[in-house]
Amino acid sequence: MPEIRVALVGFGLAGSVFHAPLIAAEPRMRLDVVVTSSAERAEQAKREHPGVRVIATVEELFADPSGIDLIVIATPNRSHASLALQAIEAGIPVVVDKPFAVTSAEAEQVIAAADRRGVVLSVFQNRRWDGDFLTVRNLIAKGQLGEVQRFESRMERWRPVCKGGWRELGGAADGAGYLYDLGSHLVDQALVLFGPVTDVYCERDRRRAGVNADDDAFLALTHDSGVRSHLWMSAVAAQIGPRFRVLGSESAFVIHGLDPQEADLRAGRRPGEGNPWGTVEPDSWGQLGTEGDTGSIPTEPGDYPAFYRAMADALIDGTPVPVDPHDALETLRVLERGVISAQR
Repeated sequence: MPEIRVALVGFGLAGSVFHAPLIAAEPRMRLDVVVTSSAERAEQAKREHPGVRVIATVEELFADPSGIDLIVIATPNRSHASLALQAIEAGIPVVVDKPFAVTSAEAEQVIAAADRRGVVLSVFQNRRWDGDFLTVRNLIAKGQLGEVQRFESRMERWRPVCKGGWRELGGAADGAGYLYDLGSHLVDQALVLFGPVTDVYCERDRRRAGVNADDDAFLALTHDSGVRSHLWMSAVAAQIGPRFRVLGSESAFVIHGLDPQEADLRAGRRPGEGNPWGTVEPDSWGQLGTEGDTGSIPTEPGDYPAFYRAMADALIDGTPVPVDPHDALETLRVLERGVISAQR
């Protein structure tokens, strides 16, 4: 079986919690190199992934990238595009964490470079494989809601005190704030379900003392199909709304809570170890039906490992990448329209 040797650039939250464990879980991949300038994170990488080679700079990686089959970019947002371009110019397939870039112009440049060099490129939109989202997608595909009229989606938290860091203290050039951080997921999911949008309305606020970037945002999208998507992302929700509320002409579906995969990864659990991965207990299943007549719908198992499974297929067999970078470009365009709307 071919072995895909992976270099992971960045070993913060995204690199250590999401990418490294999922790369390690794919039998056709091997985490070969981690790039981090932090001595503490370097020791963590060696401890959690025995045999991995840790280097301090991307310059060292690109000085001699021979033997690397895939580069994964899991650094702060502002460096996504420039690092992806370096990987592409080296002729090495690349995965970029979301958001794809800080601007759609940067994303277009990366896609054009990949097309020109014939380099495989994808974007890590892992929440396409959330179990609750897979359940919503399945219900819509089966027509169990009738004609969908309104799609509500929330990623809300209660974090009344600013923790610091670039996501809260950075500016537009950093791609900081909840609109870009969580909105990248919510917009991508809405576009997957309902396609292109004609209109974008946005509210974007800084609610907490000391933050420079938005920590409370709302997007209203009108899709070509006529479906309206209402998307909330917040750090200051003292009571959390439903994760999804989908209203159709014949029925509605409501589900609360978050897919468990992120919490499991943060806790050190790994796919293939112990209990079935991504499953949700019956008391957390969503409700399908009409007022006074609803029933529980089993939540589909979440499957974050599907991303790198599909990425391995793309590199070995030439199948489509798990996320088309043009999809991520369209998400950025929607977010940019949101920024303009919020300034009016």
